Order: sequence, then C-alpha cells, then structure tokens
Amino acid sequence: MSDPAWDLFQSLHAVMQAGSFSAAARARGLTQPTLGRHIEALETALGAPLFVRSPRGLTPTDLAQTLKPHLEEMAAAAACAIRDASGVADTKGGVVRLAASDIMGAEVLPPILAEFVKLHPDIQIELVLSNKTEDLSRRDADIAVRMMRPTQGSLVARKVGTTGVGFYATPDYIERRGMPTSIDDLEPNHLLIGFDRARPAIEALEGVNVGREITREIFNFRTDNDAAQIAAVRAGLGIGAIQHALGRRYGLVPVLANAFHFELEMWVAMPETLKGSRRMRLMFDHLVEGLSRFAAEGRR
Repeated sequence: MSDPAWDLFQSLHAVMQAGSFSAAARARGLTQPTLGRHIEALETALGAPLFVRSPRGLTPTDLAQTLKPHLEEMAAAAACAIRDASGVADTKGGVVRLAASDIMGAEVLPPILAEFVKLHPDIQIELVLSNKTEDLSRRDADIAVRMMRPTQGSLVARKVGTTGVGFYATPDYIERRGMPTSIDDLEPNHLLIGFDRARPAIEALEGVNVGREITREIFNFRTDNDAAQIAAVRAGLGIGAIQHALGRRYGLVPVLANAFHFELEMWVAMPETLKGSRRMRLMFDHLVEGLSRFAAEGRR
C-alpha cells in the first residue's frame, strides 16, 4: 500500500486541533463526510484507529497522540512554505508571522504594529501569543519578541533594552485599602493578583528577593494569563506586578517601589536564513526601534 497522502494528515491535524469532525471540516473548508472519509482512509493505511467515539465526543488514541507533534511540525512547515511563497510572488508584500508573550502581544505590540501597517500596508501580519518560547528553527514563527536571551543557534538577535516590573494598584484601591508600608504588610492586609500554575511566571520570579518565597497561595486572584492580570489590577481587584511603562500608561499607582522591582530583557530574533527577505528585515528593524522606545518609557 502506498504512503498516506499529506491531505489525510492535514485532516487528522484539523480534528486534533478542533476536537470534532464538524469543526475540523469547517476549518478545512470540507464537508463533514469528506473529512470523515479522510480519517477512515488514514486509519486503514495505518492499520489502527485514531479516535475512540463516544457520546462525549472524540478521544484520540495513543497512535494519534504519537503523531501529534509530527503533525504540528508538518503544519508549521506547510504554513512557512505558503508565507515564503507569498513573499516571492509579491516582492512588496507577503506575510510575517510574529511570536510574542501574552502581555507583549496584547499590550505592547499593537501600537507598534499599527505604525508598521501605515508604512507597509501590503505586508500581512500573523501574531501568535503564548508564554511558551516558539521554536524559530522550526519556523513556528518568522520573528519572535522574547523576554530572555535567545539560546537557539543560527539566529539574528538584537537586545532592545529592558523593561522594569513593579507592584501597581488603582488610585481607588489605595484609597479603599491604604498604601502598604512593607512587604510584610501585603499578604494580611491587601489583595494580591498573580500567577496560578504557569512555570514561566514562577521561573521569572526565582531571582526576586522579597524576604519570603513567592508561591501561588499568597495571591487572592490567580490567573496564568498576563493580560488578565493587568485587567484585574485596572479593575481595582488588588495589587499586581506590571511593567512600569504600562502602569504609567493606565494611571496606576506604584506600590512599594523600593522594596519590589525586577527587570526583564527584551530581544527581537529571527532565523539567519530570513535576513535576505525584505519584509522580514523591515519588520525586524521596526520592532527593534519601537521596542527600544517602549524600553525607554519603562525606566524608573
């Protein structure tokens, strides 16, 4: 029997992402019966089932779970090929896929990218938000904004500065609860906003000395979404750690500025192989300039 066609694996990847045949069919622009036939054909070719059907939905089998990382790599490579082909076909336009953390993508990059679009309206932007470090060597993204020094080889990387982080709250919260006088005053007398279970947040705080261990239990409001943490602080739910530039932008009040402060490096990186691409170079240089300005705003 010949090897299964890539089209069948695309359908499997769609089902794994969407969780149902109907949603996967819509995502692929196929009818549900056609997508179902793809999965059946793939199961026949592989000699084993890929999903267990039950009233609760589809459960991927061990075989499907084993294939998942390979499907993601294949999908990323296909998307990368489409982006590169679009750039070759249109030397003035094309697609740039950016990766950034939740907070950078939601709060910092939009005005910088708005400036870019005014200058280069023919270039399309795809923005991937995740606190997971995207693998540029696999071309999960073309350019990444990272809050730590890149460690992968064969990258063009530029440090654009550092962004300081401190405690902030709304003026209304401070009026209601009072200004903390020390770190020890925080936990018994104030409402704290912070992480839930995310390892990146815990690792970022490992070098911060506040006189006690920082664990999830000290927070009254817990979420691993950085943008949701900022929204909670702005809504007056409590005190949270926010980049200085964003705290000033939203009229928040610094809390215990001399007792709690740390800095994160900001880097822009892309694979060396993309240096010759006009649109990649334009985006890279624009991000370096825009984020350098943001870093200057965040100095204490």
